[in-house]
Order: sequence, then structure tokens, then C-alpha cells
Amino acid sequence: MIVSPSILSCDFGNVERDTKMLHNSEADWLHIDVMDGVFVPNISFGFPILKSVNTHTDKVLDVHLMIANPDQYIKDFVDAGADIITVHYETCPHLHRSIQLIKSYGVKAGVALNPHTPVQVLEEVLSDLDLVLIMSVNPGFGGQKFIPSSVAKVAKMKALIIEHNASAIIEVDGGVNLQTGAALSAAGADALVAGSYVFKSDNPSATISNLKKL
Repeated sequence: MIVSPSILSCDFGNVERDTKMLHNSEADWLHIDVMDGVFVPNISFGFPILKSVNTHTDKVLDVHLMIANPDQYIKDFVDAGADIITVHYETCPHLHRSIQLIKSYGVKAGVALNPHTPVQVLEEVLSDLDLVLIMSVNPGFGGQKFIPSSVAKVAKMKALIIEHNASAIIEVDGGVNLQTGAALSAAGADALVAGSYVFKSDNPSATISNLKKL
């Protein structure tokens, strides 16, 4: 299991400390939640935080853009250190163009789906994707309750990927813990994003190790 802890839940007074903790843990990726207050009802952070995180780790920076008009910022996020850039289906009227733009900079391209968005909307672009991000909460805030129907949605996404002989991996974001993570793993998830569950635990590194075993 790929584990991608979300720095949205870190202590922003100690970003360097928390980034180094993740760097020294079994975490595979670091998940960077970028919110603009337009597409989602919250504002998180942008290029300066990503650049800062990038100076303290060489792990994969998994950038999740919960923003309107993402195309105009893709190059800036690549320049700031992104290795994977995921945009939302709901913000990209020309999704194929957005995916190709991301890939033109030599980074991996992902598309996220909100809880209400069916997996079938990605059928025409699935062969172009490196990653599909299933939102198991409504995007905008950390610490939300897991939406149980997300497990079946992961299974549907896995079946669609197999049907099209595609290579995209399935990542899930929202309400992930050992219990929900186990169910998601069984349904076909390849990567789990965990924020509050990691950073609010007594031993974040051990929590990451436990998630790795799913």
C-alpha cells in the first residue's frame, strides 16, 4: 500500500520538523492539499509551502489541486517541486487538455472525483491517467467522516481500469484509518491519503507503518 500523509494536518509552526518526520518514516509520498476558497470552502496554501516542503524531503510530492482554473498554475506547481499533479474532474471543462498539459512537464497526471461524481466520467481519458483520486469525503476540510459508499466506488473504479487495460492507480482521500483503509484496500485501492489520523496519533511514524501493511 502506498501511504501519502497529508501535510494539511501538520503543525504549520513546525513544517520543517513534520516534513522531516514524514521523510524519515515509511511514507511513500507527501500529499499536498491546495485549496483556493472558490472550488472548495477553505483556503490552505500554495507555492511557498510546497517549495519549503520540497527542501526537506526527496520523497514524491503528491499535489492535489482543489482549485478553479488549475491549468494556469500547472507550470508553477511543477517548478515548486510537484511530482504528481491531480486536478478535479469538476473544475476542468477540457479535461483531456488539462491532463496532457500536466504530462507535458514530465510529471504524473491524476484526476480526482468528488463523492457525487460517478467513475464512468473518466472512461474516455482513463488510458491517459497515472492516478485516479477517489474523494471519500467532500473536499475542503481535514478530519471529516468517511463516506461508506466510497468502498463500492473504489471497486467500480478498479473494474473500469481492468476493463480498459489501463495502468492508473487508485488513491483515496478522506476519513482514512486502519478500518476504512482495510476496506478500501480490499476493494482495490493502491494508495491512501491520511492526514488527521496520522498527525493526531501518539506515534505518527508507527501509524504510517500500520497503514503500509494494509
